[in-house]
Amino acid sequence: MEVLTIQHLHKKYPAFWLKDVSFNLQQGRIMGFIGRNGAGKTTTLKSMLNLVHADSGEIRFFGLEMKENEFEIKQRISFIFGSVNYYQQKTLKTIAEVYKRFYKTWDEPIYRDYMERFALDPQKKISQLSQGMSIKFALALALSHHAELFILDEPTSGLDPVSRDELLTIFTDLVDREGASILFSTHITSDLDKNADDITYLKNGEILASQDKRSFVDAYRMLQGSVDQMDDALKVKIIGTAERKGEISGLIRTVDAAAFEGFALSPADLESIMIHIERG
Repeated sequence: MEVLTIQHLHKKYPAFWLKDVSFNLQQGRIMGFIGRNGAGKTTTLKSMLNLVHADSGEIRFFGLEMKENEFEIKQRISFIFGSVNYYQQKTLKTIAEVYKRFYKTWDEPIYRDYMERFALDPQKKISQLSQGMSIKFALALALSHHAELFILDEPTSGLDPVSRDELLTIFTDLVDREGASILFSTHITSDLDKNADDITYLKNGEILASQDKRSFVDAYRMLQGSVDQMDDALKVKIIGTAERKGEISGLIRTVDAAAFEGFALSPADLESIMIHIERG
């Protein structure tokens, strides 16, 4: 089942244009939403959630049109944008007491279980939490109203490697144990190497690709060789070419690999693909 369907989403600003964005997310999968800063990821997410009014396009959650069913949809989803901001001098207990009033499906025993699992003290103030613990608290709130879809915008940005890995494990558990789905926006591609099922790549406000991660990565190869081996017909096939001391390197499409006989070819990863595509 499709938990999210975006069709022909447009949003134009004086200096930026989100152009014909279309993709979908299936139930029980983690989608990495990638692109460099300024590519339009946050604008896309906020347009989906009706926090920014799109100029045109169709947005459906669980088969329901967003504008006509916003209240019902937002009972079933949860979204976290970057760092989590609550009233800094309020305790977690106070925040939770306010938060739970908005959700018909609030489950107090589950909330307490996640607070214990995440080692969160309800009497602590928001100002006393690290960024990682703040995100865990947001997740505890979201899990306690049985959210079916999590939309996360740069949730691991600024975290140390251990905290990032811990949160990625939590995200995987959400899918594997709770049956949830996740749309995970990030420019830290190594995070997605660990747990993403699908990749949607946004560049300059347009979708470059949206497919399962393995197919996306397998579509490219890294290349290295001597400049002397290269002719103009081959050069135009290389993405993000770099030359140094008579050596040339770059990214090629796997379908072009046969043309590069004699060059060293190796598997690509998400980070190298993104670097070379953006280098262009």
